[in-house]
Amino acid sequence: METAIRRDMILHVEVVDLLNHQIMMEQRASSKYLAMASWCDQRELRNSAKYFYSQAEEERSHMMKIFKFVNDNGGSALSPTVTEVSHEYDSLKGIFEASLDAEIEVTQAIHNVFKKARQVGDFTSEVFLQWFVTEQAEEEEKVRDILDMIDLMGDFPLKMIDERIPTE
Repeated sequence: METAIRRDMILHVEVVDLLNHQIMMEQRASSKYLAMASWCDQRELRNSAKYFYSQAEEERSHMMKIFKFVNDNGGSALSPTVTEVSHEYDSLKGIFEASLDAEIEVTQAIHNVFKKARQVGDFTSEVFLQWFVTEQAEEEEKVRDILDMIDLMGDFPLKMIDERIPTE
């Protein structure tokens, strides 16, 4: 689509398209985390619920950061539609494994946008995306640490495991 906005923007058109896809992925991640928080809340896993509510808000803030970046630089950010978010999980460990899978998927997408920005010489986007590259490494590490803790605790009661889930 060749509009006046797209012709005059600082960002490369292909990168904007990938950023719009990333907006959708961040919103989808936020919705997944809300579903996970609900599952935990229903089972009175208070720390886990708090963790996932916080993650949902964080993903939404990432979406908004990208959304605003696209619009501020002459692009056209698209409001995402999210469908088919699962609300069914087998276990607390299963939820955190699904969380890690979601973070890895988002990381791979960020890396894809970063590579495209570098390939087409969109330095504005590349610099902007550096923060997300670092953030995703931290997010994956956080979930891996929680999964390690769950594995170490093994057969401990679920409430004792939940008490050790970080809420900040």
